[in-house]
Amino acid sequence: MVPLSATVPVAVILGVTLGLGLWLVLAAVPRIGRPRLVERVAPYVADLSAEARSMLARRPADPSPVLGLAMAPLAGAVRKMVFDWLGGHEVIARRLRQAGSSSTVERFRGEQLAWAAAAGVIAAASALTVPTFVALPTMVRFAMPLIAAAIGAALCDWILQRRARRRLARISAELPTVLEFLTLSLTAGEGMLDAIRRVANAGSGVLPREFAGVVAAVGTGVPFGRALVELRDGLDHPALSRAIDQVLGALERGAPLASVLRAQAGDAREEAKRTIIELAGRKEIAMLVPLIFLILPVTVAFALFPGYLVLQAGF
Repeated sequence: MVPLSATVPVAVILGVTLGLGLWLVLAAVPRIGRPRLVERVAPYVADLSAEARSMLARRPADPSPVLGLAMAPLAGAVRKMVFDWLGGHEVIARRLRQAGSSSTVERFRGEQLAWAAAAGVIAAASALTVPTFVALPTMVRFAMPLIAAAIGAALCDWILQRRARRRLARISAELPTVLEFLTLSLTAGEGMLDAIRRVANAGSGVLPREFAGVVAAVGTGVPFGRALVELRDGLDHPALSRAIDQVLGALERGAPLASVLRAQAGDAREEAKRTIIELAGRKEIAMLVPLIFLILPVTVAFALFPGYLVLQAGF
């Protein structure tokens, strides 16, 4: 195989630079014809429309109009495929809400891209230094940065899922106590909103903080039922969703809330017991691993090694 000349990379770099320069020059050329109606109206509505402000703030050397029309469908398809693989917009927004993060989906995508880029750079540097010690095929060397970038993006998404699961598990642990506290407050004569406010002020866990958000939303003018619906849809916790649905139904029908919450607290206690029993069963199976692979071999060694030494000494 004929080795590449040293001038080929320089020629490629110069060609790419020339192409980008011509691209920017073509994008900066004024458009022939009268400006569109949107462009003429934008300066007069810039104080009211964010889209008009972004249109006026657009740089004149934006290269997107040159090949944007041709590349937009391909870029949209690639973006949809990647985002569907990593989780759609709604899925990521729900996970961020469940994890209690104040970050937006766009910011998380940026962090995910940074993770992928860092993993790709590290893998590329490793691929360049590994051949000095181990002879790797060329395809493996080229595939290492791509695989590492995919692993970095998936790892960032896995960390978010783990945070969301841990926070939902804390909500499951706190739910029976919170429901019983609400039942006591309602039995004492308080209203539902006052009971939730009392829980938010007295508690320090995850669920009392969520109820504090409901109280704050009601204080800003949001209807109480709508605030509960937003809490239910945002967290998407099965037990909490059932409790909120029962509360909303009782508020609509005028049923006594104390008995409804007492029944929901009992159901939450039973579900917590079932979860603990299932977790204990899984842990029991996991405990067999150190028993079989660590404790049992050591016990057998201690039992047989003295006899082995005696046999060796006798012969």
